[in-house]
Amino acid sequence: MAEPPTKIARREQKTQPKETPPTDASIIIQFRSANGDDTGPQLDIPHNVTPMQLEVLLNGLLNNEEKLPYSFFIEEQELLGELGAHLGIHKISVEKALSIVYQPQAVFRVRPVARCTASIPGHSEAVLSVNFSPNGSMLASGSGDTAVRFWDLGTQLPKHECKGHKNWVLVVAWSPDACYVASGDMNGVIHLWDPAEGKLMGTCSGHGKWITSMAWQPAHKALPSQRFVSGSRDNNIKVWDAVTRNCVLSMSNHTQLVTAVKWGGEGLIYSASRDCTISAWDDTDGKLVRVFKGHGHWVNTLALSSEYVLRTGAFDHTGKAPKDPAAAKQSAAERYAQATAGKPERLVSGSDDFTLCLYEPSTSKNPIARMTGHVQLVNQVVFSPDGRYILSASFDKSVKLWDGCRGTFIATLRGHVGPVYQVAWSADSRMFVSGSKDSTLKVWDLRTRKFKVDLPGHSDEVFTVDWSPDGSTVASGGKDRVLKLWRH
Repeated sequence: MAEPPTKIARREQKTQPKETPPTDASIIIQFRSANGDDTGPQLDIPHNVTPMQLEVLLNGLLNNEEKLPYSFFIEEQELLGELGAHLGIHKISVEKALSIVYQPQAVFRVRPVARCTASIPGHSEAVLSVNFSPNGSMLASGSGDTAVRFWDLGTQLPKHECKGHKNWVLVVAWSPDACYVASGDMNGVIHLWDPAEGKLMGTCSGHGKWITSMAWQPAHKALPSQRFVSGSRDNNIKVWDAVTRNCVLSMSNHTQLVTAVKWGGEGLIYSASRDCTISAWDDTDGKLVRVFKGHGHWVNTLALSSEYVLRTGAFDHTGKAPKDPAAAKQSAAERYAQATAGKPERLVSGSDDFTLCLYEPSTSKNPIARMTGHVQLVNQVVFSPDGRYILSASFDKSVKLWDGCRGTFIATLRGHVGPVYQVAWSADSRMFVSGSKDSTLKVWDLRTRKFKVDLPGHSDEVFTVDWSPDGSTVASGGKDRVLKLWRH
């Protein structure tokens, strides 16, 4: 039976927060930067001001010639509607000046992918890994059919089929200057390819068991790209020279297989292992710097807060980079400095113990936060390109969103009906895509925390998904052996 309206009105009266400003009141605010510095004087503004109007105000205060987009936070809650209503809902007092923290957003906008624009057969076994080039113009895929394939994103057609591996290709990794692709297989062999010609440039042999992960030295440390690191099921981590194909460093302190390696922007190489630990190594001499012991079970996955800028190197979001190596290295250094804003890089790990750990590896071996909430193992963790958020994909069929600086929980995104294997962010940090065992991809909106687009089309499990650094295309692959490209 419906409740009488008087009863509802009385209940609403009771639940009205006491300090909501009256309808015609004004509110005194103080803008603050993310670093905590006051910006401009205290301002007296109407209670019904919107984020758009605050943006105009802030651009004026900062004397920005080009108007920049910002997001605004009050006591760590993002302001999405009128200020007065927000304060009422969150019961925030306005007795003293209200501190509003602003954060710049990406100046460009990525459009949500909405349809499959190409289904490209070619692999004769499951597609295990898809990876866009740093400039977003090409795509490499590795498969159980032992081939590495390169795809042209302009024509959406296969460009080269590269044969040479004798077993499943588990990992493909682009160098940040887009001149090399390294591929690692189940026998422990690594091949180096020229993506433009599809030619085999050489082989790196030394691992005794399969390759689990690979990462290249950042462009702001070395250009042209030359060194990369590999982790293997043989418990070892090796650094290779791509030109001579020699192993230049070999590191080992893990007692079980290495699940993930990352090459950080501050001179450290990170390795995660099934022995429940993460190690940090000096990338010049291979010495062990720190061991992180936050997990009680296998560590499956690692991500760095600077990952997007490390991946793209000197290439901007339109895929352009200086031709001259010295200028390109300088451009990569500037992009890295801008992305990290002088703060130490953060590392997040995901584990079979259902938790994530967030570290600041250069300052402490203890986690900033231990992030709990998943009820099954964590498959993958990724930082947003701006480093502000972390996503985790889990066997519990959910994706969780976390604060990238403090590790606090923000939201659970449900929609998949099977384990979520991988997630990937759009270049502007406003959306992300997830791929699942349930054969679908889903595109989610960061701001609303809801899913924007459902992308069915695969006929079986989706193992791997990537969003191009220029934002134009999502690629997915899986058990049905078909590579799919998705665009706006």
